[in-house]
Amino acid sequence: MKIEHISAGADPDSQRNDDHVAVFTSAGVSDIVVIDGGSSVAERDYIDEQRGDVAWFVHAFTNSLQKMLIPGRDQSDCVEMAIADVRAQFRHLASGTNVPVHAWPIAAMTWLRISHHGEAATATLYSLGDCKTLLCTNSSPCVDLDPFVNPQEAVLQDAIARLTADGIKDPVSRREQMLPMLRARRESQNMAPAPSVLCLDPHGPFHARLRSVELARDASVLVMTDGFYRLVDLYGLYTDAGLVEACIKRGLEVQLEELRNFEATGARTAARAVKAADDASAALWTAS
Repeated sequence: MKIEHISAGADPDSQRNDDHVAVFTSAGVSDIVVIDGGSSVAERDYIDEQRGDVAWFVHAFTNSLQKMLIPGRDQSDCVEMAIADVRAQFRHLASGTNVPVHAWPIAAMTWLRISHHGEAATATLYSLGDCKTLLCTNSSPCVDLDPFVNPQEAVLQDAIARLTADGIKDPVSRREQMLPMLRARRESQNMAPAPSVLCLDPHGPFHARLRSVELARDASVLVMTDGFYRLVDLYGLYTDAGLVEACIKRGLEVQLEELRNFEATGARTAARAVKAADDASAALWTAS
């Protein structure tokens, strides 16, 4: 078994990175958590001015989650307990400051748990939001273990198309025009009765997508944020299977470098995106 992971911010000259990857291993179990923090739509940071509130949130969550990992406790319970701990920390650090709801951090996350049973292994997924998980073997087609389509993406694409038609093509200017919509969406996500993303103060149980599959002896599982998956869905440089194969053969760092080089030199890489580049993270588990 081998686990490789990488996480990098969109801007190489900045220390900001709202993504995070955490790996926890114990006897017979490997927990791989890939988190894509939702870019802040607030006027300022309220909790951590150096890293940003979103980065604080994703790191605080994985730190709390690690404390909840005890044998016999399922993933849903661990997440609920961890977010309660993070919420208490947030309230303490805010010290009575009125933090607007649109400034409360959120994140997409996929938690891949690999349980080993002798020579066999099982993968259990807990997914919120739009991270991507691909399973490949040498003898069968590559499978998307969580074929989720973010309904907000169509709304964003329509807004981008309208702004582009109005002559607003610069990503920064375009995002400024979209801020009211983005803030309203962030409030809705934070106040949802069954949140489909990881959020600070859920008003009910998280609406997570759960799946469990047996893993072949030659299996590989690639979990990534949508920033890393731009290599496939936004830029068309790879198929799903081709990306997994390239990551296995070349390593995640080389693939990240290819992504950044394409974004730096490729024409119109931001034509369909709110941001010209995004934080990018991935974790690759291979059975051998």
